[in-house]
Amino acid sequence: MKKKIELVFILVLLLISNSIGRRRIQQPVEFRKISDRLFEIMGGRGSQGGVYVGDDGVLVIDAKMDKASAEKVVEGIKRITDKPIKYLVNTHSDGDHVSGNRYFPKTVTIIAHENCRKDFFRPGRNGAASEWSKPDLVSFVPSITFSEKMNIHLGSKKVELWYFGVGHTTGDIVVYFPEEKAAFIGDQIFLTRAQLIHSHKGGNSFEHVKTLTKMLDAIDAEKFCSGHSEMTNRAGIENHIGRMKKRQEKIRSLIARGKSAEEIKGEFEQSESRLVEAICNEIKNPSPQ
Repeated sequence: MKKKIELVFILVLLLISNSIGRRRIQQPVEFRKISDRLFEIMGGRGSQGGVYVGDDGVLVIDAKMDKASAEKVVEGIKRITDKPIKYLVNTHSDGDHVSGNRYFPKTVTIIAHENCRKDFFRPGRNGAASEWSKPDLVSFVPSITFSEKMNIHLGSKKVELWYFGVGHTTGDIVVYFPEEKAAFIGDQIFLTRAQLIHSHKGGNSFEHVKTLTKMLDAIDAEKFCSGHSEMTNRAGIENHIGRMKKRQEKIRSLIARGKSAEEIKGEFEQSESRLVEAICNEIKNPSPQ
């Protein structure tokens, strides 16, 4: 009898899990208007992104992570404008931002930071070779890269691509729209969960703080759109920087008192474990950036 109850309980959990998963997959792709030309792309599978309608073409920021979601983005753009998609900008190399590259028209030019392109070919955490080396996918890897700053002109309209340094990875960029004073910053900020620092891609939490500070100093953005959080303002970025610094200071103090990594994790919420571990490693094994 006990085994039957356990089996029923497991089946119920699986049904609930599958139902939640389907709801996530079926979340509609929506375009949230920032201006007559600029929209934030919400929903679907994968990160949030953006679309900008220039005088003679369209620029898209990030590509979702599956065919259905990428196609919904393309369909949604066609409802906004009859201008062609000319550029797809990848803010960094994570799959939920770039896997959909392959489902965009082959005529689209894909742009990213030079470090981001390198990450496309980086082996997975399990050591497996990157799928982007396959002949049928290599054309969907960024073909144009830059190191510090790049301007894209869509007729009279200018879009600025900025690289401020290492953070979430070594290849994260900011896509800035001066007229709207709006910036798309990918995964360089999480507001409702612990910040992700991809150490395996060269990310660093201390550099992350410096990078966000440089961003605030360099551009006059008032709106910041990210991959997984609601739009925020300059105060939201400053608060995030402050929280990161406090967390780093606390971890440094605990290390100085001889606490182990596991003991230090116990001083924080479980959801912060990965970030705490990354910060511990950075303090104990500093590497020049």
